[in-house]
Amino acid sequence: MKFSTKDRYALRLMVELANNKPEEYLPLKAVADSQNISAKYLEQIVSPLSRAGLVESGRGSQGGYRLTRPAASITAGDILRAVEGEIVPIPCLASSAGDCPRRSKCETLGFWAGLNDVINNYLDGVTLEQLRGVSLEEP
Repeated sequence: MKFSTKDRYALRLMVELANNKPEEYLPLKAVADSQNISAKYLEQIVSPLSRAGLVESGRGSQGGYRLTRPAASITAGDILRAVEGEIVPIPCLASSAGDCPRRSKCETLGFWAGLNDVINNYLDGVTLEQLRGVSLEEP
């Protein structure tokens, strides 16, 4: 399982919004400049975050984006699922997966299901509030 640039940038965008005053909108251009990310790319990332109800937009000279709820109530899992969809280590664990013909005799399914639980429990256990102030610079 590998997380994409889009995933990393989504977390960085959300941390920037969390560091902003909750009542103020932050322009994507300001995030792009601060995080050294293309504003065009951020536009692609913010769209699914908005559809998921994690951010809202404001128009006009004071426009931009802000969180829809406190950073302490948004998890890394919420953010990553908004931009990627369901996070599973193997396709047969996805809720959209059909019935696997090997499911009843798959000796490794328990391992993958356990890994899936660990990953998702971790992602759901880290809030945006906890990520604030942590450097998310790329290696």
